[in-house]
Amino acid sequence: MIIPQSLVKRLSLRFLPFADAASDDLPLGQLLRLSLFQISVGMATVMLLGTLNRVMIVELSVPATIVAVMIALPVLSAPFRALLGFRSDTHKSAIGWKRIPYLWFGSLWQFGGLAIMPFALIILGGSQTLGPSFAGEIGAGLAFLLTGIGIHMTQTAGLALASDRATDETRPRVVALLYVMFLIGMGISAVIVGFLLRDFSNLRLIQVVQGTAVVTILLNIVALWKQESVRPMSREERSQPRPRFADAWADFTSGGDAGRLLAVVFLGTMAFNMQDVLLEPYGGEILGLSVSATTLLTAIWATGALLGFALAARWLARQLSPYHMCVRGILVGLAAFSAVIFADPMNSPALFFAGAFGIGLGGGLFAVSTLTAAMTLPMGARAGQGLALGAWGAAQATAAGLAIAIGGTLRDAVGALAQSGALGPTLDTPGTGYSVVYHIEIALLFGTLVVLGPLVRLAFLKPNQPTTENGRIGLADFPT
Repeated sequence: MIIPQSLVKRLSLRFLPFADAASDDLPLGQLLRLSLFQISVGMATVMLLGTLNRVMIVELSVPATIVAVMIALPVLSAPFRALLGFRSDTHKSAIGWKRIPYLWFGSLWQFGGLAIMPFALIILGGSQTLGPSFAGEIGAGLAFLLTGIGIHMTQTAGLALASDRATDETRPRVVALLYVMFLIGMGISAVIVGFLLRDFSNLRLIQVVQGTAVVTILLNIVALWKQESVRPMSREERSQPRPRFADAWADFTSGGDAGRLLAVVFLGTMAFNMQDVLLEPYGGEILGLSVSATTLLTAIWATGALLGFALAARWLARQLSPYHMCVRGILVGLAAFSAVIFADPMNSPALFFAGAFGIGLGGGLFAVSTLTAAMTLPMGARAGQGLALGAWGAAQATAAGLAIAIGGTLRDAVGALAQSGALGPTLDTPGTGYSVVYHIEIALLFGTLVVLGPLVRLAFLKPNQPTTENGRIGLADFPT
């Protein structure tokens, strides 16, 4: 019996995830291999924002202020992502590679930071016999900065390379696949790292973090292998002046709603990310959860974010405005932070995990909706979607870095005041510092709603255009 080719194609598109993201120029096998760089970025993100902040605060007794500053260093370098993407767009080389050099050197920076990180953290925790007293701070700061720069360079160049190889028709599906691979990398690595660190020791910390460094470089080498064609450039082409980044940026900011949208991204990201350095220590110090249990928070958060991604695709297919979807994400965040706050007086780990899931769901909806809005902003001739994506990422990452630093500092300052008795006997508990930060995040979410208001009103005047044909929801409908 001969099976028609059209039937095989329809079955593969229906049952094989992301099969419709492939094209003649980018077959599915090469696409899946290229997406491995997102797995490595997800692993490093779990280490920086999940496992290591809990280890430093609880196991190594490092003050939360120092931990917050360390984690904020790589995030604060993210505003350069737009410039990195623009530089790779206009990179000139004799063999014509534009993305591979940035992807390769980003992998090296990411590997180097993770390689030296465990020793720097052990010294930072007080296990030092020789050398200056600030060696731990310098070493840990350098390790976090190297890893962060590597993450941003790798991810920016990798996404740009995938966009180059995809067709106009498959590009949204390719971006959707890469986003999902990032969340899958976070979820799987959170579970594995949590299992490996269930019996914590300095030696086990070295093994896990340096093992992550080795897996990172291997994944990225496999990902970039033979992904970009050699296109030799002539001497005349290499001697031509580069386009000016300032001109493209001016075109983007000339869009009327760009400034307000970036303000929404900034405030909302601060609201959702101020707890990044505190959520796992909160579970360990206040609720008495183990390292393994609190590391699972990242997996739970990633699951919530994946659900938010799926809901976003469904709502956009029903022509829901991204600004209205942003409001829904903020409302979910308000409920989630309330659950985290009440987990302490109710001594309920289940409520705490539910709150973490809600933070991922609300944050995912917020991120996808604002990114979709950024992609549809009116822009000038020299500004493209890549620049809009970079501007969105710059605002988001800068806010996240500031939020992490402020959150850790507030937790330490308010916690010290509370336990000194200055705030009265009622607030003289270890959870007071955490609670204040979570209440501030709720206030920031309300502030985000205020700034978002005019854009929501604008959505009534300019309703969202249909994103699907015949009412069907496919991978192409996922926001890019």
